[in-house]
Amino acid sequence: MSFRIPLVSLMFATLVITLWQPRNTVAQESDLKPSYLRPSVDTDFRSIRRSVPLTDAIRRAMDQGTRDFTGQPGENYWQLQTDYTIEVSLDPSTQTLSGAESIVVHNNSDDELAQIVLKLDHNIFRGLVPRGSSVPAENTEGMVVTSLKVNGETVDVNGRRQTRRRGAAAPARRLSVSGLDQTVAVISLAEPIPPKSTFTVDIEWNTKLPGGPNGRGHRMTQRWDTTLFQPTQWFPRIAKYDDLRGWETNLYLGPAEFYNNFGRFDVKIDVPGGWIVSGTGVLQNPAEVLTQNAINNLARVLDSNDTITIVGADEMGPGASTADHESLQWHFVAEEVNDFVWATSNNFVWEASRATIPGTGPIPIHMVYLPERAHLFENAIEHTRHALEFYSELWAPYPFPQLTLQDGPSAGMEYPMVINSNQGAADHEVAHQWWPMMLGTNETRYGWMDEGFNTYMNILSRAHRDGVDADLNGRGQRYGSMAGNEDEPTMMWASNYGGNLYGYQTYSKAPLMLSMLGGIVGDAAVQRAMSDYTKAWAFKHPSPWDFAFFMTNALETDLGWFWYYWLWTTESVDGSIQDVTVLADRTIVRVRQDGQMPSPIVLRVTFEEAGPLNPSMLNASMVDDNSADVVWPVDVWFGGDKSFDAELTFGDRKIVSITLDPYGRFPDGNTADNVWTRE
Repeated sequence: MSFRIPLVSLMFATLVITLWQPRNTVAQESDLKPSYLRPSVDTDFRSIRRSVPLTDAIRRAMDQGTRDFTGQPGENYWQLQTDYTIEVSLDPSTQTLSGAESIVVHNNSDDELAQIVLKLDHNIFRGLVPRGSSVPAENTEGMVVTSLKVNGETVDVNGRRQTRRRGAAAPARRLSVSGLDQTVAVISLAEPIPPKSTFTVDIEWNTKLPGGPNGRGHRMTQRWDTTLFQPTQWFPRIAKYDDLRGWETNLYLGPAEFYNNFGRFDVKIDVPGGWIVSGTGVLQNPAEVLTQNAINNLARVLDSNDTITIVGADEMGPGASTADHESLQWHFVAEEVNDFVWATSNNFVWEASRATIPGTGPIPIHMVYLPERAHLFENAIEHTRHALEFYSELWAPYPFPQLTLQDGPSAGMEYPMVINSNQGAADHEVAHQWWPMMLGTNETRYGWMDEGFNTYMNILSRAHRDGVDADLNGRGQRYGSMAGNEDEPTMMWASNYGGNLYGYQTYSKAPLMLSMLGGIVGDAAVQRAMSDYTKAWAFKHPSPWDFAFFMTNALETDLGWFWYYWLWTTESVDGSIQDVTVLADRTIVRVRQDGQMPSPIVLRVTFEEAGPLNPSMLNASMVDDNSADVVWPVDVWFGGDKSFDAELTFGDRKIVSITLDPYGRFPDGNTADNVWTRE
């Protein structure tokens, strides 16, 4: 038997009961909040992620066998090869390059290519294209393509994209191109290019080199008046096509750099007589463009570390600085490089010396600069030699036949075998010969894989040059002061769209990450693993996953958690000593980590008097007679607790102070709570 209470009666009864309750009872119940309304997000528990995210791109590559969890190139790894034959002429009076090039593309993939993507970086100098924070020195017409052919078939460079009425049948595919006025253009093919085949693209074009005082950012100013020209990214290029995403279609916005195919360059450059040309590759025709005096001087360059003057400040004009002709064609060839760059002036001083590369022997270092800027190049050869030799020992031998420093408006930029730099940035720009010139990383997406690693190796090189040990302490901890800044993109956010903190993401964070990694496994172990990584991926295109998996395997350490928090988040450790309890036979140190990133626990324990280490502390090591380091692995946090009781058993030795993270390797925004001192 059942009965129902009328709804109105039930509501009335509830109201009466509520009003009848004592006032303090009502207040107590109002204080009871559901968990999702708690006043703080802080908890005593955190869930530690111990694996790295796998995007569709890396999963696809792994499914195809081109990459795998070892971090080595997969057994099915492939990459396109692009071989360029270019003839270009410079007209100083109009500041214009006019060129014709033939590109042989080796489609080594298993893919049928229905389109070809071109990179036309000089279109950034046109007014109506997207840009980042860079500002060109002047607006130009950009890269004007006047002729385009694919396998000998002409593409209409003035054609418009076909449109069709709604519901109409799709037109037959035809050879066409779109985007020639942008930094990325697409050639649509009537017939797809088969896998494992070769095709040819022929292009004629012209572009004005921008100059003037208004340029902001590298590569935005490419000449000084009409007497020095420093062309960069100056010719139409085939975009990168890889096993991760197919065609790389990121726009050229200015700050982020590039991602290119490897190949051969055969380049002929026409300039007026008396103009010296330097560039990527090896000069093929010195007898045609140089004076006999310059040729004789070049013959002595590899004999010693002395700096030899090839063309002096008092040698100008046809017959003095160059061969005596009204115009000259300089011919360079470079094998297995991912770009080509050059510079020219009618007033260059040309000097040269050598560097001795392990396993290779001496190679020439060339340097061209304006006489009035000689003071900026006084130590450039010395710094460059040291960098070439040091990094050859650190990572892998320098693989190219020469290196050239070029004076000009872009005083800090790198290309294969060339650095547009004086002594100020010589070490940094030379380091780029390893990445991205040797390891072709994708700078438009993962700038930290070249700029960040570069900043790290510069620290090592500078210390070596000064005759001191490199000090990486304090750097990992320093990230704690940045973590939480809303403007900071993660390291896996595309560098091309890094925003206001692009520089921090790309240049500054990786050395801090590697400092922490050294705090876990040792700096020497990190550098040995990176050397092996360099050799494994030489003249290939590693991704962040390849680097992370390679390092994990090389260091034989579970580092999934490490890569996740550094690369995919902006979290920190934020460690502290919460409490110290001194008992008769032991001391309990309560360590807390309030950040989401975990880290090992390292405690520096200082004693009142000198003495030996208690053998029962197997995770302790003496620093000196009065102090010891005690280490617990990161695993102690994997259960989820934010606090850990670290037990110290040093017998009768009286502890006077304890410091958490004494080497400053783990990100921490507030280090004031990392020290306990006995009262």
